[in-house]
Amino acid sequence: MRQPHRNTLGTLLWGVSAASALCCAGVPTAVQADTSADAVTSDMPQTLQEVTVTAERLELLGTASSASEGVVADEEIQLAPAYRPGQQLETVPGLIVTLHSGEGKANQFLLRGYNLDHGTDLETYVDDMPVNQPTHAHGQGYTDLNFVIPELSDAISYTKGPYYANVGDFGAVGSVRMSYRDTIADRVSATVGTLDYQRYLAAGSESLGDGHLLAAAEFQHYDGPFQTPDDARKENLVLRYSQGDQQNGYSVTGMFYHQLWTNTTDIPLRAITEDVVSDRFGSLDPTDGGHAQRASLSVDYHESLGAGQFSASSFFIYNQLHLFNNFTHYLFNPVNGDQEDQFENRRVIGGAANYTLPMALGRIQNEIAIGVLTRYDLLGVGRLPSEGQVPLSPPPQTDPASFFDSDQVYLFSGAAYLQATTHWTSTFRSVLGLRDDYQHGTDVDYLSALHETAGYSNGGTTAQSLLQPKGSLIYTPTDYLELYLAAGQGFHSADLRGVNQDRSVDLGLPNTSLLAKQDGEEVGFRAEIQRNIALTFAVYNLWQQSETIIDPDVGADTAGPPSRRYGYEINITYQIRRWLEFYASYSGDHTRFTHPLDDGTGHLGDFITDAPLATGSAALYLSHLGRWSGGLSYRYLGNYPLSSGPCVNSAAVKDFPGATSCADAPTAAGQINGKGFGELNADVHYAFPSGWGASVGLYNILNTHAAAAEFWYVDRLKSEIGTYPDGRADVHEHPLEPIMARFTISKQFGL
Repeated sequence: MRQPHRNTLGTLLWGVSAASALCCAGVPTAVQADTSADAVTSDMPQTLQEVTVTAERLELLGTASSASEGVVADEEIQLAPAYRPGQQLETVPGLIVTLHSGEGKANQFLLRGYNLDHGTDLETYVDDMPVNQPTHAHGQGYTDLNFVIPELSDAISYTKGPYYANVGDFGAVGSVRMSYRDTIADRVSATVGTLDYQRYLAAGSESLGDGHLLAAAEFQHYDGPFQTPDDARKENLVLRYSQGDQQNGYSVTGMFYHQLWTNTTDIPLRAITEDVVSDRFGSLDPTDGGHAQRASLSVDYHESLGAGQFSASSFFIYNQLHLFNNFTHYLFNPVNGDQEDQFENRRVIGGAANYTLPMALGRIQNEIAIGVLTRYDLLGVGRLPSEGQVPLSPPPQTDPASFFDSDQVYLFSGAAYLQATTHWTSTFRSVLGLRDDYQHGTDVDYLSALHETAGYSNGGTTAQSLLQPKGSLIYTPTDYLELYLAAGQGFHSADLRGVNQDRSVDLGLPNTSLLAKQDGEEVGFRAEIQRNIALTFAVYNLWQQSETIIDPDVGADTAGPPSRRYGYEINITYQIRRWLEFYASYSGDHTRFTHPLDDGTGHLGDFITDAPLATGSAALYLSHLGRWSGGLSYRYLGNYPLSSGPCVNSAAVKDFPGATSCADAPTAAGQINGKGFGELNADVHYAFPSGWGASVGLYNILNTHAAAAEFWYVDRLKSEIGTYPDGRADVHEHPLEPIMARFTISKQFGL
């Protein structure tokens, strides 16, 4: 537990005024100037301190159950260059965080050969609150991290694979838990940058009673490089009270987030080459946009209970979202266009409890962990055609019934797990777990009469339970080397509406499960090669009962056929000097469907669209070199297939009713692939005397011209209405932002 700061929260009010005055005076600014959110500056240069990242990773020797779990320390999180809050998760080895439409929209995540879309198969928690949203208006497991204030992030723990009893829905590929700090040095900061970026932060904490009260406020604006500016306006507020230490204590946290923005979504390449838009930053529908709001109240409690440790958490979350997107332009509605409003109002209540108890059976030491968790989602969710963000009335007759949704969903989730860690000898231990998940959902389809004309309904009740065994064997031949063999079963849930649809009409995906199984195995090791070099290596295999695939026609996810992935991952940490550390990660992946899929563009094959062949990163962290600190990072996304295979005549005739074969279908003949990118980013911080600091952030330093995201699907431009009745297949891309600079000036108080 960090020590409380003596300054009162009244300095926050002074700080907001000071930050505004600094910006009005034209003081250049970018991310926080200190090396971590609780870094201390003084009138004298700092004594050199050892970087703690390596130590955090090496501490997992003797406690980890696989080579694919880890902890990212506070200092690395704060030093890592990031120009969006979600990019803090890129400190997780092999995880890439990108964006394909609008600042206020959830990021896209890529890991171990998966395009996880907006969060499917990446279980994410912030301050013990689940972020993933099942049966979402836009994408199953939607994970919006825009409510995170980066300076409050304290640590990130992660797992990969279905081997962990405490990891549930959406977590079989990966899970991430971000914790929030209890105290923070009183500070204000102001940031300005290129592409019309501004950000103001005021945060601080003080002693109150036997605990600490923390408050933080963030205000941000960003236009981006687009011809139609994003004009993203974001506000974040946090108030937190905590008492105690790591063994005994509690915290109560309230959060509020709101954002408005304009979308520049992915556009077809032919719109650029045919001068429909002037360049890759153009928009085909400048009225696309969105607004989001989130409020939450959470309680965390932990206590030493008997010989064990007890922890519990509870939360209430309110989410509201409207997304206005036009993905297919004039494919379905040649008069008004294909813009749609995806909307939802969601209330979530839930909690979790865990008790861990050391237990000896003779000379054999054990640790037993038992846990339960529950969650209840009550939401109104739907999608309706719109134009200029105004619902179309009367509804257009050209749009299919599937373009109209209005549902009330009641979704209950519950789970219990048991895990036993047994130290059979001083060098060999096992971790065996069993987890049971249960979900029950009811959908009230307010447009059932319309949907039944198309032969289906969203309405109905579905329930399923799934028992999942998990286990790891760990051998530690020396104090510096550990070998792992792990296997287990996990799952991800499916959109309740899609499950009910499958039961009401044959969609070609028989028996769509509410809980789709995922089986995985892994072998790996963790080693300290030298005192200052740490290495992990893992080879993995993962099979999915149902791959979640992106349906661009509706801008949402749907359940797909089974898939299999295998690959490897290597991570290395090298502490070059006491003040300089190098970290690198690389994952190579092989991904395929287990049987061919028609991707809707006349192409048929077993390639999984948008699944990267490789991901990786490399970073240098400089810490406490006198008054200097900073980070330099290179993030890498490998190439990926865009189509499921080449054009096949049977698929072309099915997807384009006016075609007789691939030869006259408005699609390409061969396999279509997307190109990844590499991006170099840097943050440099300097601590002045008396608590003042300045920092410079440079992003996409090499000015890489690449796509942040690419897709392959059918759309139709306004000029093609008369010539392409079935639309045209094309590559659609959202560009990586060009070189950016951000400048920050900050002030800490009480120094």
